[in-house]
Amino acid sequence: METKIATFAAGCFWGVESAFRELPGVEEAVSGYTGGHAENPTYRQVCGHGTGHAEAVEVSYDPQRVTYDQLLDLFWQIHDPTQLNRQGPDVGDQYRSAIFTHGPEQEQAAIASRDREQKKHSRPIVTQIVPAPRFWPAEEYHQRYFEKNGGAACHVIPGSVR
Repeated sequence: METKIATFAAGCFWGVESAFRELPGVEEAVSGYTGGHAENPTYRQVCGHGTGHAEAVEVSYDPQRVTYDQLLDLFWQIHDPTQLNRQGPDVGDQYRSAIFTHGPEQEQAAIASRDREQKKHSRPIVTQIVPAPRFWPAEEYHQRYFEKNGGAACHVIPGSVR
């Protein structure tokens, strides 16, 4: 089995991680930080807005069971890509919407997906599509947060944003 990697930022990483974990073919989803300049950032540093990092999720998936386009479809469904540096009550650059691509095929697919998705929204999509820099896993207490602590997901219910 060849596992591939995809990286997404769509607000609070707890909900993003939880949503991707539920998708058949996803082998692992890890909450973390990417897109900034600080090495090995902490949650406190990222929330302090000094690192430039986004809360993100690195998804390991089996392309024989789930396609990158299916991952993109879920990404668009679980958040509002027209909100700049926020998702619902969570405000700050760490909550930005971004697709961090791993190679030209993912970049092309992400752009095409964004262009299709834009037709469904009256406001412009602000999602960044950029090459994936280094990903830093978040502290252990952030991993599988809802499984460990219960509670409702903090992402949007699929199909409820337009």
